[in-house]
Amino acid sequence: MNALNQQARDRLGLLLDAYGLDPQQPNANWVDGQFVGGDGDTITLQDPVTNLPLLHYRDAGEAVVTQAIEAAHSAQQEWMALSASERGRRMQAASRGLEGHEESLARLESLIAGKPVRDCRGEVDKVREMFEYYAGWCDKQHGEVVDVPSSHLNYVQRVPYGVVGQITPWNAPMFTCGWQLAPALAAGNAAVLKPSELTPLTSAVLAMLLEHSGRLPAGLINIVNGLGHTTGSALTTHPQIAKLVFVGSPETGRLIAEAGARRLVPSVLELGGKSANIVFNDAALDDAVAGAQAAIFAAAGQSCVAGSRLLLQQDIAEKFCQRLAAAASTIEVGLPGEDETRMGPLQNAAQYQRVRQLIDEAIAEGAELLTGGTRPEGLPDDAAQGNFLVPTVLTKVRPEMAIAQEEVFGPVLVVMTFEDEADAIQLANGTPFGLAGAVWSQDTGKALRVAHQLRAGTVWVNGYKSINVMSPFGGFGDSGYGRSSGLDGLREYTTTRSVWVETAPKASAAMGYGSN
Repeated sequence: MNALNQQARDRLGLLLDAYGLDPQQPNANWVDGQFVGGDGDTITLQDPVTNLPLLHYRDAGEAVVTQAIEAAHSAQQEWMALSASERGRRMQAASRGLEGHEESLARLESLIAGKPVRDCRGEVDKVREMFEYYAGWCDKQHGEVVDVPSSHLNYVQRVPYGVVGQITPWNAPMFTCGWQLAPALAAGNAAVLKPSELTPLTSAVLAMLLEHSGRLPAGLINIVNGLGHTTGSALTTHPQIAKLVFVGSPETGRLIAEAGARRLVPSVLELGGKSANIVFNDAALDDAVAGAQAAIFAAAGQSCVAGSRLLLQQDIAEKFCQRLAAAASTIEVGLPGEDETRMGPLQNAAQYQRVRQLIDEAIAEGAELLTGGTRPEGLPDDAAQGNFLVPTVLTKVRPEMAIAQEEVFGPVLVVMTFEDEADAIQLANGTPFGLAGAVWSQDTGKALRVAHQLRAGTVWVNGYKSINVMSPFGGFGDSGYGRSSGLDGLREYTTTRSVWVETAPKASAAMGYGSN
Protein backbone atom coordinates (compact mmCIF):
# COMPACT_ATOMS: atom_id res chain seq x y z
CA MET A 1 0.00 0.00 0.00
CA ASN A 2 1.27 3.46 -0.88
CA ALA A 3 0.73 5.65 2.16
CA LEU A 4 1.23 8.94 0.28
CA ASN A 5 -1.38 8.05 -2.31
CA GLN A 6 -3.85 6.99 0.38
CA GLN A 7 -3.31 10.25 2.25
CA ALA A 8 -3.93 12.22 -0.94
CA ARG A 9 -7.13 10.31 -1.64
CA ASP A 10 -8.34 10.82 1.92
CA ARG A 11 -7.66 14.58 1.78
CA LEU A 12 -9.32 14.84 -1.60
CA GLY A 13 -12.35 12.95 -0.30
CA LEU A 14 -12.78 15.36 2.60
CA LEU A 15 -12.53 18.38 0.32
CA LEU A 16 -15.04 17.02 -2.18
CA ASP A 17 -17.45 15.94 0.55
CA ALA A 18 -17.42 19.47 1.94
CA TYR A 19 -18.78 20.71 -1.40
CA GLY A 20 -21.38 17.96 -1.70
CA LEU A 21 -19.45 15.85 -4.22
CA ASP A 22 -19.08 12.08 -4.09
CA PRO A 23 -15.42 11.31 -3.32
CA GLN A 24 -15.63 8.00 -5.19
CA GLN A 25 -16.92 9.33 -8.52
CA PRO A 26 -17.99 12.98 -8.32
CA ASN A 27 -20.50 14.65 -10.59
CA ALA A 28 -17.73 16.76 -12.06
CA ASN A 29 -19.80 19.18 -14.18
CA TRP A 30 -21.49 22.39 -13.05
CA VAL A 31 -24.46 22.86 -15.37
CA ASP A 32 -27.54 25.05 -14.97
CA GLY A 33 -26.82 25.72 -11.31
CA GLN A 34 -26.08 22.19 -10.13
CA PHE A 35 -23.46 19.47 -10.18
CA VAL A 36 -24.27 16.81 -12.77
CA GLY A 37 -22.53 13.63 -13.86
CA GLY A 38 -21.32 12.76 -17.32
CA ASP A 39 -22.55 9.91 -19.48
CA GLY A 40 -19.27 9.03 -21.18
CA ASP A 41 -16.35 6.77 -20.38
CA THR A 42 -14.69 6.79 -16.98
CA ILE A 43 -11.62 9.01 -16.73
CA THR A 44 -8.96 8.24 -14.12
CA LEU A 45 -6.88 11.01 -12.62
CA GLN A 46 -3.36 10.10 -11.53
CA ASP A 47 -1.71 11.53 -8.43
CA PRO A 48 1.28 13.61 -9.67
CA VAL A 49 3.21 12.68 -6.52
CA THR A 50 2.93 8.90 -6.91
CA ASN A 51 1.45 8.31 -10.38
CA LEU A 52 -1.19 6.13 -8.76
CA PRO A 53 -4.96 6.61 -9.28
CA LEU A 54 -6.39 9.55 -7.37
CA LEU A 55 -9.95 9.88 -8.63
CA HIS A 56 -12.42 8.61 -11.21
CA TYR A 57 -15.11 10.61 -13.00
CA ARG A 58 -17.13 10.24 -16.18
CA ASP A 59 -16.61 12.15 -19.39
CA ALA A 60 -19.37 14.75 -19.78
CA GLY A 61 -20.15 13.93 -23.40
CA GLU A 62 -22.36 15.59 -26.00
CA ALA A 63 -25.65 15.45 -24.05
CA VAL A 64 -24.23 17.31 -21.05
CA VAL A 65 -22.56 19.89 -23.30
CA THR A 66 -25.86 20.50 -25.08
CA GLN A 67 -27.63 20.88 -21.73
CA ALA A 68 -24.98 23.39 -20.62
CA ILE A 69 -25.24 25.47 -23.80
CA GLU A 70 -29.03 25.59 -23.63
CA ALA A 71 -28.84 26.70 -19.99
CA ALA A 72 -26.26 29.33 -20.92
CA HIS A 73 -28.44 30.70 -23.70
CA SER A 74 -31.38 31.21 -21.32
CA ALA A 75 -29.18 32.64 -18.54
CA GLN A 76 -27.51 35.11 -20.87
CA GLN A 77 -30.84 36.69 -21.73
CA GLU A 78 -31.69 36.97 -18.04
CA TRP A 79 -28.25 38.46 -17.34
CA MET A 80 -28.64 41.12 -20.03
CA ALA A 81 -32.10 42.03 -18.76
CA LEU A 82 -30.39 43.39 -15.62
CA SER A 83 -28.97 46.89 -15.63
CA ALA A 84 -25.24 47.16 -16.23
CA SER A 85 -24.74 48.49 -12.70
CA GLU A 86 -26.62 45.56 -11.22
CA ARG A 87 -24.45 43.13 -13.16
CA GLY A 88 -21.41 44.86 -11.70
CA ARG A 89 -22.76 44.60 -8.16
CA ARG A 90 -23.42 40.89 -8.62
CA MET A 91 -19.93 40.27 -9.97
CA GLN A 92 -18.50 42.09 -6.95
CA ALA A 93 -20.60 39.85 -4.70
CA ALA A 94 -19.37 36.81 -6.62
CA SER A 95 -15.75 37.75 -5.86
CA ARG A 96 -16.55 37.97 -2.16
CA GLY A 97 -18.02 34.47 -2.29
CA LEU A 98 -14.50 33.02 -2.33
CA GLU A 99 -13.85 34.35 1.18
CA GLY A 100 -13.50 31.51 3.63
CA HIS A 101 -12.80 29.02 0.83
CA GLU A 102 -9.24 30.11 0.04
CA GLU A 103 -7.52 27.23 1.80
CA SER A 104 -9.87 24.49 0.59
CA LEU A 105 -9.65 25.69 -3.02
CA ALA A 106 -5.86 25.93 -2.78
CA ARG A 107 -5.61 22.43 -1.31
CA LEU A 108 -7.90 20.98 -3.97
CA GLU A 109 -5.86 22.59 -6.74
CA SER A 110 -2.59 21.46 -5.18
CA LEU A 111 -3.69 17.83 -4.91
CA ILE A 112 -4.85 17.53 -8.50
CA ALA A 113 -2.41 19.82 -10.32
CA GLY A 114 0.63 18.95 -8.18
CA LYS A 115 1.36 22.64 -7.59
CA PRO A 116 2.84 23.89 -4.31
CA VAL A 117 -0.03 24.92 -2.07
CA ARG A 118 1.63 28.28 -1.44
CA ASP A 119 1.30 29.05 -5.16
CA CYS A 120 -2.31 27.87 -5.26
CA ARG A 121 -3.28 30.26 -2.46
CA GLY A 122 -2.06 33.11 -4.61
CA GLU A 123 -4.17 31.91 -7.52
CA VAL A 124 -7.37 32.06 -5.44
CA ASP A 125 -6.53 35.69 -4.71
CA LYS A 126 -6.00 36.32 -8.44
CA VAL A 127 -9.45 34.96 -9.29
CA ARG A 128 -11.00 37.30 -6.75
CA GLU A 129 -9.00 40.19 -8.20
CA MET A 130 -10.21 39.39 -11.72
CA PHE A 131 -13.87 39.50 -10.74
CA GLU A 132 -13.39 42.71 -8.77
CA TYR A 133 -11.65 44.38 -11.70
CA TYR A 134 -14.14 43.38 -14.37
CA ALA A 135 -17.12 44.11 -12.12
CA GLY A 136 -16.07 47.75 -12.38
CA TRP A 137 -16.24 47.62 -16.18
CA CYS A 138 -19.85 46.41 -16.37
CA ASP A 139 -21.36 49.91 -16.47
CA LYS A 140 -18.47 51.64 -18.23
CA GLN A 141 -18.60 50.03 -21.67
CA HIS A 142 -19.55 53.11 -23.63
CA GLY A 143 -20.29 53.26 -27.31
CA GLU A 144 -19.50 56.19 -29.57
CA VAL A 145 -21.16 58.55 -32.01
CA VAL A 146 -19.66 58.73 -35.50
CA ASP A 147 -19.90 62.10 -37.26
CA VAL A 148 -21.00 60.67 -40.61
CA PRO A 149 -21.32 63.18 -43.51
CA SER A 150 -25.08 62.83 -44.00
CA SER A 151 -28.41 63.50 -42.35
CA HIS A 152 -27.99 60.44 -40.17
CA LEU A 153 -27.19 59.98 -36.53
CA ASN A 154 -24.79 57.04 -36.41
CA TYR A 155 -23.84 55.46 -33.12
CA VAL A 156 -21.85 52.31 -32.35
CA GLN A 157 -22.55 49.88 -29.52
CA ARG A 158 -20.41 47.12 -28.10
CA VAL A 159 -22.59 44.04 -27.65
CA PRO A 160 -21.90 40.56 -26.23
CA TYR A 161 -21.58 37.50 -28.45
CA GLY A 162 -24.08 35.50 -26.39
CA VAL A 163 -22.73 32.08 -25.37
CA VAL A 164 -18.95 31.65 -25.53
CA GLY A 165 -17.00 28.40 -25.34
CA GLN A 166 -13.79 28.38 -23.32
CA ILE A 167 -11.12 25.67 -22.97
CA THR A 168 -8.42 25.96 -20.31
CA PRO A 169 -5.19 23.99 -19.59
CA TRP A 170 -3.93 21.78 -16.77
CA ASN A 171 -1.03 23.94 -15.60
CA ALA A 172 -3.16 26.64 -13.91
CA PRO A 173 -6.81 25.52 -14.07
CA MET A 174 -8.22 27.82 -11.39
CA PHE A 175 -6.32 30.91 -12.55
CA THR A 176 -7.22 30.48 -16.23
CA CYS A 177 -10.84 29.76 -15.31
CA GLY A 178 -11.18 33.14 -13.59
CA TRP A 179 -8.95 34.77 -16.25
CA GLN A 180 -11.58 34.02 -18.92
CA LEU A 181 -14.87 33.90 -17.01
CA ALA A 182 -14.63 37.40 -15.51
CA PRO A 183 -14.32 39.41 -18.77
CA ALA A 184 -16.84 37.17 -20.54
CA LEU A 185 -19.50 37.85 -17.90
CA ALA A 186 -18.66 41.55 -17.61
CA ALA A 187 -19.17 41.90 -21.35
CA GLY A 188 -22.63 40.35 -21.01
CA ASN A 189 -22.01 36.79 -22.17
CA ALA A 190 -22.74 33.41 -20.63
CA ALA A 191 -19.93 30.84 -20.63
CA VAL A 192 -19.46 27.11 -21.10
CA LEU A 193 -15.93 26.27 -20.02
CA LYS A 194 -14.08 22.97 -20.40
CA PRO A 195 -10.98 22.55 -18.23
CA SER A 196 -8.32 20.00 -19.09
CA GLU A 197 -9.52 16.48 -18.40
CA LEU A 198 -6.47 16.16 -16.12
CA THR A 199 -7.57 18.95 -13.75
CA PRO A 200 -11.37 18.99 -13.67
CA LEU A 201 -12.62 19.86 -10.20
CA THR A 202 -11.50 23.31 -9.04
CA SER A 203 -13.21 25.05 -11.96
CA ALA A 204 -16.53 23.38 -11.16
CA VAL A 205 -16.32 24.23 -7.45
CA LEU A 206 -15.22 27.77 -8.29
CA ALA A 207 -18.21 28.20 -10.61
CA MET A 208 -20.59 27.04 -7.90
CA LEU A 209 -19.18 29.48 -5.34
CA LEU A 210 -19.20 32.42 -7.78
CA GLU A 211 -22.67 31.75 -9.07
CA HIS A 212 -24.28 31.28 -5.66
CA SER A 213 -22.61 34.18 -3.88
CA GLY A 214 -23.18 36.60 -6.74
CA ARG A 215 -26.80 35.59 -7.30
CA LEU A 216 -25.82 34.99 -10.90
CA PRO A 217 -28.52 33.40 -13.08
CA ALA A 218 -28.33 29.62 -13.01
CA GLY A 219 -26.52 28.56 -16.17
CA LEU A 220 -24.54 31.77 -16.61
CA ILE A 221 -21.39 29.77 -15.80
CA ASN A 222 -21.23 26.14 -16.89
CA ILE A 223 -18.27 23.79 -16.46
CA VAL A 224 -18.12 20.63 -18.57
CA ASN A 225 -15.35 18.13 -17.90
CA GLY A 226 -14.10 15.52 -20.29
CA LEU A 227 -11.84 14.56 -23.14
CA GLY A 228 -10.97 16.78 -26.06
CA HIS A 229 -12.27 14.50 -28.82
CA THR A 230 -15.63 14.02 -27.08
CA THR A 231 -16.63 16.85 -24.74
CA GLY A 232 -14.27 19.36 -26.33
CA SER A 233 -15.44 18.54 -29.84
CA ALA A 234 -19.09 18.81 -28.81
CA LEU A 235 -18.37 22.28 -27.40
CA THR A 236 -16.38 23.68 -30.32
CA THR A 237 -18.81 22.45 -32.99
CA HIS A 238 -22.11 23.40 -31.33
CA PRO A 239 -24.07 25.92 -33.44
CA GLN A 240 -24.99 28.12 -30.45
CA ILE A 241 -21.38 28.80 -29.45
CA ALA A 242 -20.67 32.26 -30.84
CA LYS A 243 -16.97 32.57 -29.95
CA LEU A 244 -14.20 30.18 -28.91
CA VAL A 245 -11.41 30.97 -26.45
CA PHE A 246 -8.59 28.49 -25.97
CA VAL A 247 -5.57 28.46 -23.65
CA GLY A 248 -3.10 25.66 -24.36
CA SER A 249 -0.72 24.25 -26.94
CA PRO A 250 -0.27 25.51 -30.53
CA GLU A 251 -1.16 22.06 -31.89
CA THR A 252 -4.56 22.01 -30.21
CA GLY A 253 -5.04 25.72 -30.84
CA ARG A 254 -4.91 25.12 -34.57
CA LEU A 255 -7.65 22.50 -34.27
CA ILE A 256 -9.80 24.88 -32.23
CA ALA A 257 -9.34 27.67 -34.76
CA GLU A 258 -10.19 25.30 -37.63
CA ALA A 259 -13.37 24.16 -35.86
CA GLY A 260 -14.42 27.76 -35.41
CA ALA A 261 -13.50 28.76 -38.96
CA ARG A 262 -15.71 26.05 -40.42
CA ARG A 263 -18.67 27.76 -38.71
CA LEU A 264 -17.28 31.30 -39.23
CA VAL A 265 -16.91 31.66 -35.47
CA PRO A 266 -14.06 33.90 -34.23
CA SER A 267 -11.54 32.66 -31.70
CA VAL A 268 -8.93 33.86 -29.23
CA LEU A 269 -5.87 31.64 -28.85
CA GLU A 270 -3.52 32.03 -25.91
CA LEU A 271 -0.84 29.46 -26.72
CA GLY A 272 2.67 28.47 -25.74
CA GLY A 273 5.95 30.28 -25.60
CA LYS A 274 9.71 29.92 -25.81
CA SER A 275 10.50 33.21 -24.17
CA ALA A 276 13.95 34.79 -24.26
CA ASN A 277 15.44 36.26 -21.09
CA ILE A 278 18.26 38.55 -22.28
CA VAL A 279 21.01 39.59 -19.85
CA PHE A 280 23.55 42.21 -20.93
CA ASN A 281 26.96 42.61 -19.28
CA ASP A 282 25.89 45.85 -17.57
CA ALA A 283 22.91 44.24 -15.80
CA ALA A 284 22.62 44.05 -12.01
CA LEU A 285 23.73 40.42 -11.93
CA ASP A 286 22.31 39.44 -8.55
CA ASP A 287 18.88 40.66 -9.61
CA ALA A 288 19.18 39.00 -13.00
CA VAL A 289 20.14 35.64 -11.45
CA ALA A 290 17.13 35.78 -9.15
CA GLY A 291 14.96 36.80 -12.09
CA ALA A 292 16.24 33.98 -14.27
CA GLN A 293 15.35 31.45 -11.57
CA ALA A 294 11.85 32.79 -11.06
CA ALA A 295 11.31 33.00 -14.80
CA ILE A 296 11.73 29.26 -15.38
CA PHE A 297 11.56 27.29 -12.14
CA ALA A 298 8.36 28.75 -10.70
CA ALA A 299 5.48 26.29 -11.27
CA ALA A 300 8.13 23.71 -12.27
CA GLY A 301 8.44 25.50 -15.61
CA GLN A 302 4.82 24.69 -16.48
CA SER A 303 4.01 28.22 -17.53
CA CYS A 304 3.40 29.61 -21.01
CA VAL A 305 5.51 32.69 -20.20
CA ALA A 306 8.39 30.75 -18.66
CA GLY A 307 11.77 32.31 -19.48
CA SER A 308 13.05 29.04 -20.88
CA ARG A 309 15.83 30.57 -23.02
CA LEU A 310 18.51 32.48 -21.13
CA LEU A 311 20.58 34.65 -23.48
CA LEU A 312 23.79 35.88 -21.86
CA GLN A 313 26.35 38.32 -23.21
CA GLN A 314 29.50 36.32 -23.75
CA ASP A 315 31.79 38.03 -21.26
CA ILE A 316 29.49 37.37 -18.28
CA ALA A 317 28.24 33.91 -19.28
CA GLU A 318 30.61 31.79 -17.19
CA LYS A 319 30.21 33.88 -14.02
CA PHE A 320 26.46 34.09 -14.43
CA CYS A 321 26.07 30.34 -14.95
CA GLN A 322 28.07 29.58 -11.81
CA ARG A 323 25.79 31.80 -9.75
CA LEU A 324 22.70 30.39 -11.39
CA ALA A 325 23.70 26.76 -10.76
CA ALA A 326 24.41 27.50 -7.10
CA ALA A 327 21.08 29.27 -6.69
CA ALA A 328 19.11 26.56 -8.50
CA SER A 329 20.47 23.89 -6.17
CA THR A 330 18.84 25.62 -3.19
CA ILE A 331 15.28 25.44 -4.56
CA GLU A 332 13.21 23.17 -2.34
CA VAL A 333 11.62 20.44 -4.50
CA GLY A 334 9.11 18.42 -2.54
CA LEU A 335 5.56 17.39 -1.83
CA PRO A 336 3.13 20.02 -3.10
CA GLY A 337 1.03 20.04 0.06
CA GLU A 338 3.90 21.16 2.28
CA ASP A 339 4.28 24.88 2.88
CA GLU A 340 8.06 24.92 2.46
CA THR A 341 7.91 23.34 -1.03
CA ARG A 342 8.83 25.80 -3.75
CA MET A 343 8.62 23.38 -6.67
CA GLY A 344 6.44 20.30 -6.92
CA PRO A 345 6.15 17.53 -9.51
CA LEU A 346 5.12 17.93 -13.11
CA GLN A 347 1.39 17.45 -13.44
CA ASN A 348 1.33 14.22 -15.43
CA ALA A 349 3.55 11.33 -16.42
CA ALA A 350 3.34 11.97 -20.17
CA GLN A 351 4.68 15.48 -19.71
CA TYR A 352 7.41 14.24 -17.38
CA GLN A 353 8.57 11.68 -19.95
CA ARG A 354 8.56 14.27 -22.72
CA VAL A 355 10.71 16.65 -20.67
CA ARG A 356 13.21 13.87 -19.87
CA GLN A 357 13.35 12.91 -23.55
CA LEU A 358 14.08 16.48 -24.65
CA ILE A 359 16.90 16.73 -22.10
CA ASP A 360 18.44 13.45 -23.27
CA GLU A 361 18.19 14.46 -26.93
CA ALA A 362 19.82 17.83 -26.24
CA ILE A 363 22.76 16.20 -24.45
CA ALA A 364 23.14 13.75 -27.33
CA GLU A 365 23.32 16.74 -29.70
CA GLY A 366 26.12 18.39 -27.73
CA ALA A 367 24.47 20.37 -24.94
CA GLU A 368 26.11 20.14 -21.53
CA LEU A 369 24.23 19.55 -18.29
CA LEU A 370 25.28 22.30 -15.90
CA THR A 371 22.98 21.20 -13.09
CA GLY A 372 19.91 19.05 -12.52
CA GLY A 373 18.47 16.45 -14.87
CA THR A 374 17.68 14.05 -12.02
CA ARG A 375 15.00 13.30 -9.47
CA PRO A 376 15.37 15.14 -6.16
CA GLU A 377 16.89 13.41 -3.18
CA GLY A 378 15.17 13.13 0.17
CA LEU A 379 11.64 12.42 -1.03
CA PRO A 380 9.66 9.64 0.67
CA ASP A 381 10.03 6.22 -0.97
CA ASP A 382 6.34 6.31 -1.88
CA ALA A 383 7.06 9.26 -4.21
CA ALA A 384 9.75 7.39 -6.15
CA GLN A 385 7.51 7.07 -9.22
CA GLY A 386 6.19 10.63 -9.07
CA ASN A 387 6.83 13.26 -11.74
CA PHE A 388 9.66 15.02 -9.91
CA LEU A 389 12.61 16.72 -11.62
CA VAL A 390 15.08 19.10 -10.01
CA PRO A 391 15.82 22.48 -11.64
CA THR A 392 17.84 21.77 -14.76
CA VAL A 393 20.21 24.04 -16.70
CA LEU A 394 21.76 23.16 -20.07
CA THR A 395 24.65 25.10 -21.58
CA LYS A 396 26.32 25.02 -25.01
CA VAL A 397 22.88 24.93 -26.59
CA ARG A 398 22.69 25.85 -30.27
CA PRO A 399 19.69 27.77 -31.67
CA GLU A 400 18.73 25.00 -34.08
CA MET A 401 18.40 22.33 -31.36
CA ALA A 402 14.88 21.12 -30.60
CA ILE A 403 15.24 22.13 -26.97
CA ALA A 404 15.93 25.72 -28.09
CA GLN A 405 12.95 25.78 -30.44
CA GLU A 406 10.20 23.72 -28.78
CA GLU A 407 8.27 24.55 -25.64
CA VAL A 408 9.54 22.11 -22.99
CA PHE A 409 7.00 23.03 -20.29
CA GLY A 410 9.17 21.82 -17.48
CA PRO A 411 11.94 23.11 -15.15
CA VAL A 412 14.55 23.19 -17.90
CA LEU A 413 16.57 26.30 -18.78
CA VAL A 414 18.71 26.46 -21.92
CA VAL A 415 21.61 28.92 -22.03
CA MET A 416 22.92 30.57 -25.19
CA THR A 417 25.38 33.45 -25.61
CA PHE A 418 25.43 36.56 -27.79
CA GLU A 419 27.95 39.26 -28.74
CA ASP A 420 25.93 42.48 -29.05
CA GLU A 421 22.43 43.96 -29.31
CA ALA A 422 21.85 42.83 -32.88
CA ASP A 423 22.94 39.29 -32.06
CA ALA A 424 20.68 39.18 -28.99
CA ILE A 425 17.64 40.36 -30.95
CA GLN A 426 18.23 37.83 -33.71
CA LEU A 427 18.51 34.99 -31.19
CA ALA A 428 15.47 36.13 -29.22
CA ASN A 429 13.29 36.33 -32.33
CA GLY A 430 14.58 33.03 -33.70
CA THR A 431 11.64 30.78 -32.78
CA PRO A 432 8.05 30.53 -34.07
CA PHE A 433 6.76 31.78 -30.71
CA GLY A 434 6.15 35.35 -29.62
CA LEU A 435 4.58 35.39 -26.17
CA ALA A 436 7.01 37.08 -23.79
CA GLY A 437 10.59 38.13 -23.16
CA ALA A 438 12.79 40.19 -20.88
CA VAL A 439 15.80 42.50 -21.07
CA TRP A 440 18.25 43.08 -18.21
CA SER A 441 20.46 46.16 -18.47
CA GLN A 442 21.16 49.27 -16.42
CA ASP A 443 21.34 51.26 -19.66
CA THR A 444 17.71 52.31 -20.06
CA GLY A 445 18.14 53.38 -23.66
CA LYS A 446 19.62 50.06 -24.68
CA ALA A 447 17.02 48.08 -22.75
CA LEU A 448 14.18 49.90 -24.48
CA ARG A 449 15.80 49.65 -27.92
CA VAL A 450 15.97 45.89 -27.53
CA ALA A 451 12.53 45.58 -25.93
CA HIS A 452 10.92 47.43 -28.84
CA GLN A 453 12.45 45.00 -31.34
CA LEU A 454 11.38 41.79 -29.61
CA ARG A 455 8.57 39.91 -31.32
CA ALA A 456 6.66 39.31 -28.11
CA GLY A 457 3.31 40.31 -26.68
CA THR A 458 4.78 41.07 -23.25
CA VAL A 459 8.29 42.36 -22.52
CA TRP A 460 9.77 43.00 -19.08
CA VAL A 461 12.74 45.27 -18.41
CA ASN A 462 14.85 44.34 -15.35
CA GLY A 463 12.18 41.96 -14.10
CA TYR A 464 10.16 38.93 -15.11
CA LYS A 465 6.62 37.53 -14.89
CA SER A 466 4.84 40.62 -13.63
CA ILE A 467 1.25 40.13 -14.79
CA ASN A 468 -1.81 42.10 -13.76
CA VAL A 469 -5.46 41.81 -14.71
CA MET A 470 -5.41 45.47 -15.82
CA SER A 471 -2.82 44.87 -18.56
CA PRO A 472 -3.40 43.01 -21.87
CA PHE A 473 -1.76 39.65 -22.37
CA GLY A 474 -1.22 37.56 -25.50
CA GLY A 475 1.26 36.81 -28.24
CA PHE A 476 2.24 36.53 -31.89
CA GLY A 477 2.95 33.62 -34.20
CA ASP A 478 2.71 30.20 -32.57
CA SER A 479 1.82 31.96 -29.32
CA GLY A 480 -1.61 32.72 -30.74
CA TYR A 481 -3.70 35.82 -31.33
CA GLY A 482 -6.17 37.97 -29.46
CA ARG A 483 -5.66 39.24 -25.93
CA SER A 484 -6.68 38.29 -22.42
CA SER A 485 -7.06 40.63 -19.43
CA GLY A 486 -7.26 44.41 -19.36
CA LEU A 487 -9.62 46.40 -21.53
CA ASP A 488 -8.36 44.45 -24.56
CA GLY A 489 -9.47 41.20 -22.93
CA LEU A 490 -12.92 42.65 -22.28
CA ARG A 491 -13.22 43.83 -25.88
CA GLU A 492 -12.48 40.29 -27.10
CA TYR A 493 -15.83 39.28 -25.62
CA THR A 494 -17.83 41.95 -27.47
CA THR A 495 -18.51 42.81 -31.07
CA THR A 496 -19.80 46.08 -32.56
CA ARG A 497 -23.22 47.11 -33.78
CA SER A 498 -23.57 50.25 -35.90
CA VAL A 499 -26.98 51.97 -35.70
CA TRP A 500 -28.08 54.57 -38.29
CA VAL A 501 -30.93 56.95 -37.52
CA GLU A 502 -32.34 59.11 -40.35
CA THR A 503 -32.91 62.70 -39.15
CA ALA A 504 -33.91 64.39 -42.41
CA PRO A 505 -37.50 65.81 -42.54
CA LYS A 506 -38.14 63.88 -45.73
CA ALA A 507 -36.30 60.61 -45.33
CA SER A 508 -37.12 59.30 -48.78
CA ALA A 509 -35.39 62.25 -50.42
CA ALA A 510 -32.30 61.82 -48.28
CA MET A 511 -31.90 58.12 -48.94
CA GLY A 512 -29.24 57.07 -51.36
CA TYR A 513 -27.09 54.13 -52.27
CA GLY A 514 -23.65 53.57 -50.89
CA SER A 515 -20.92 51.25 -52.06
CA ASN A 516 -22.48 48.37 -50.13
